[in-house]
Amino acid sequence: MGFHTYPVERADGLDDPTRYAYLSAEELLFALDPAPDATVADLGSGTGFYTDDVASHVGTLHAVDVQSGMHDRYRERGVPDDVRLVTAEVADLPFDAGGLDGAFSTMTYHEFGSERSLDELARVLRPGGRLAIADWTANGTGERGPPTDERFTLAAATDALSGAGFDVKRADERRETFVLAARR
Repeated sequence: MGFHTYPVERADGLDDPTRYAYLSAEELLFALDPAPDATVADLGSGTGFYTDDVASHVGTLHAVDVQSGMHDRYRERGVPDDVRLVTAEVADLPFDAGGLDGAFSTMTYHEFGSERSLDELARVLRPGGRLAIADWTANGTGERGPPTDERFTLAAATDALSGAGFDVKRADERRETFVLAARR
């Protein structure tokens, strides 16, 4: 995998509502199923497009991105009061063991999907904690999103999650994307 990051200079493209054609807010919330008082992390939050959709459904949401420039763009749009901006790699999260009730990633798994990152997610999610991942599938056409050779297949992502100790509850592949829902 390429493990590149989305260019900050193209960040305005992340606020495009046509993204909902690949993952709606309702589908994300269904996969994550957060409790109203949950502490959740958005992994690869970018400018907060999906972060904002989840924030009003949880107690605290940590918007995690490796690029502080993405947080700067998010601040320009306005960050909800219950969102905390965290600059970190998924492989090195600044949360206590079992400190998160849930986590989600929208179209960024291909940027961090490694054994080290999944082990770190297993560390910070409490037992029974939920993980929702939607990403571009390697079986897609590549018309949108990263090149297909930088993507994972649904089977590879499912196997990786299972190997890190997650129980995959849902695994759906669509035309260009896949969605996984798992529990720690």
